Amino acid sequence: MSEGNTEYGEHALESSRNRRGLRWLDTLLQDVRFGARMLRKNPGFSVVCVLTLALGIGASTAIFTVVNKVLLQPMVYPDPDRVVMLMQTYQGGNGPIISIPKYMMWRDQTQLFEDAAVYDFGGARVNLTGGDQPEQLKGMHVSANFFSLVGIQLAAGRTFTGEEDIPGGPQLAVISNGLWRGRFGSDPHMIGRTIELDNAPYNVIGVMSPFYSPDLPDADVYIPLQADPNTPNQGNYMLAAARLKPGVKLAQAKAAMKVVAEQFRRKYPTMMDPHQSFTVETVREALVAGVRTALLILLGAVGFVLLIACANVANLMLARALLRKREISIRVALGAGRGRIIRQVLTESVLLALAGGALGVFIGYFGVRSLLAINPGNIPRIGEHAQAIALDWRVLAFALAISLLTGIVAGIIPAIKASRTDLAATMKESGARAGTGLRQSKMRSVLVGIEMALAMILLIGAALLVRTFYDLRTVNPGFETHKILTMDMSIAGQRFAKSAAVGELAREGQRRLENLPGVEAATVSCCLPLAGGYGLPFNIEGRAPTTGPYTGGGPWRSVSSDYFSVLHIPLLRGRTFTERDGNGTEPVVVINEAMAKQYWPKGGEIGARITIGKGMGPMFDEPAREIIGVVGDVRDNALNFNPIPTMYVPVGQVPDGMNAVDNGILPMIWLVHTKAGPYTVSNDVQRELRIASGGLPVGNIRSMEKVEEKSTAGNDFNTTLLTIFACVALVLAGVGIYGNMAYSVQQRTQEIGIRMTLGATPAHVHRMVILHGMILAGIGVLIGVGGGLALTRVMRSLLFGVKPWDPVMFLGTAILLGVIALVACWIPARRATRVDPMVALRYE
Repeated sequence: MSEGNTEYGEHALESSRNRRGLRWLDTLLQDVRFGARMLRKNPGFSVVCVLTLALGIGASTAIFTVVNKVLLQPMVYPDPDRVVMLMQTYQGGNGPIISIPKYMMWRDQTQLFEDAAVYDFGGARVNLTGGDQPEQLKGMHVSANFFSLVGIQLAAGRTFTGEEDIPGGPQLAVISNGLWRGRFGSDPHMIGRTIELDNAPYNVIGVMSPFYSPDLPDADVYIPLQADPNTPNQGNYMLAAARLKPGVKLAQAKAAMKVVAEQFRRKYPTMMDPHQSFTVETVREALVAGVRTALLILLGAVGFVLLIACANVANLMLARALLRKREISIRVALGAGRGRIIRQVLTESVLLALAGGALGVFIGYFGVRSLLAINPGNIPRIGEHAQAIALDWRVLAFALAISLLTGIVAGIIPAIKASRTDLAATMKESGARAGTGLRQSKMRSVLVGIEMALAMILLIGAALLVRTFYDLRTVNPGFETHKILTMDMSIAGQRFAKSAAVGELAREGQRRLENLPGVEAATVSCCLPLAGGYGLPFNIEGRAPTTGPYTGGGPWRSVSSDYFSVLHIPLLRGRTFTERDGNGTEPVVVINEAMAKQYWPKGGEIGARITIGKGMGPMFDEPAREIIGVVGDVRDNALNFNPIPTMYVPVGQVPDGMNAVDNGILPMIWLVHTKAGPYTVSNDVQRELRIASGGLPVGNIRSMEKVEEKSTAGNDFNTTLLTIFACVALVLAGVGIYGNMAYSVQQRTQEIGIRMTLGATPAHVHRMVILHGMILAGIGVLIGVGGGLALTRVMRSLLFGVKPWDPVMFLGTAILLGVIALVACWIPARRATRVDPMVALRYE
């Protein structure tokens, strides 16, 4: 073949391909135009389908927006997949809180990490003093590499250097852009200016660039940690992170950290139990580990809602396809192939899904933003009031993909059924009614059974979470939450470095507050119930250690004299603290009932002596304390955690070394029991505390009821969403079975007329229709029970006060779904009993 002929042949082939592509596009446009016309001609059908799909797609988009931000979007750190948290491993899981000596050993692993940094966990408060209006700020103590690790940029100045981040180094500060603009009026000469923090001068060396990201630690002022690399202090109150060196895999780092743990154990043989070790996790994994399971369960739940919506639309389209049999047969007679019929029905289904998706994105996005703004559910990375939740390209791509997939899933069965039309049989049928066959009826019944099963699974999950919600509200926390106001006061600095000064502040503040007419009593503590806090090991005098070098361990709380009366924690035996239990008096401790039962099961704990934190460093060195009382158990960590052994010591008897460290990390918390609403005396309380403390401000003002709400926020969020999804599923399932039975009655009109002519009573027809519908519902419920049992295994960690296989919950859910199904069947059944036999016999 000549070169010219070859070029001509290639050109002809290309032209043929282009023509086929244009014909395909033209055919698709014809299908879209025809489908749109058909949907406009049936507005009732179209509106029902669009709304049904909008519910399913909207719910899916709502959850995906959260999953996208929390689980999928990368962190804002430089090389985020290489940034890891340094963690300790326990029998119950991993924990990120570590000590300075542990960090120093990790920092030395230069073959694994770079930019290693240590910092406190953001609970610190510092006072901006030196002016007429002292202000409480959020502060963070960080090491020099912190800024390069997390990628914080500066608008002016610089950050700390390694030479400055040493014990005895200069007092420096990097301030946030918001503090610079708000408090200092965007002073252009801020760099080099001296500010007072806790009455000590600090030189401002940097101002941060304006930014907002829930991934980055949020503070008003950053201060050099200046940790001593040779410190013997083994207190776990810091966080540490680092960046993996290029080429180092996460699995390699984890394996290496086990070796480092053994090195630490040899250096500090009393500081780690045999079952403890070290590991690393990516920062994102460390942040989201507590919510991953709940989010994936919710994502699966909305998948069920979407499948139910698809089944409903498929049922509607099956019924509509039967009514269009003559139209489809005529198209076949005019030359339309089976593929064209399938494509046409799928086109109509996809058009409905796209319309439902557009509406669903609007409903889902704004719905979840509103819900998260009200209750963020302790979900990380979403920001305050869900500011970080956005409609980015991932969400829109997901919505488009799920809409297309939904359209195909909902339309594929009706499309295949429509394409199997028997032309000769259909043309013989009356134009008034296209009959229904056994296969079509079976398919619609299968879809209804699937809807009922999926609804049953969602209802079981929602019922268990609702029961958990109720049990958390009725569980006794062990303390009073009503009419209690709390507020933080930073007492960092040299003035309160000694426990005697802290005890004096507590006594003076209590005296002033209790003289206010609206105050019943007042107290202070290092930590609030339900908000977590310190944990320390202890030994019992006269007993051999049982867990490594210690007898046991548990939460440790420093409190003032009226702490137990303010919170209404009952005294069971002995006595509680008085103002005489202070610095220079016999060291004492009060324990809770859980500790008494575990270590003194036969009694005798009053008068026993324990040593707390001995061997963890000089800051913990103190003599043995005498147990003077036993108080009721308090759920310190969360309402769904059983009380564990807890120790209370007077604020004036905290070791001075530990007091100085504590005050730099955690604020003193005032608790005020009011006579009326907790906020009614807020201004008076703040005024008196300023006077008592010599001008120190307070912050983070909230009621104990708010503290309790925050502790259950995650469970409340999960319960709310899953209950909404279950209710939507219940409605869709009820509508589905109603539609199926109503259409079945319409199609069986002639059969029902014959039965009644032959002597069947209306009651018999009524029972027949209801029985048919309830059999479908019953099969779906039985399948759903099996699915529910599988779901509860995954949900176990989210439940409290109820067994995952609770028979009452399963039976109650089945009865509820059965009642909905019965109501959905009852109306079509009543309609069937009103069929006139003579009219029915002439129906054909």
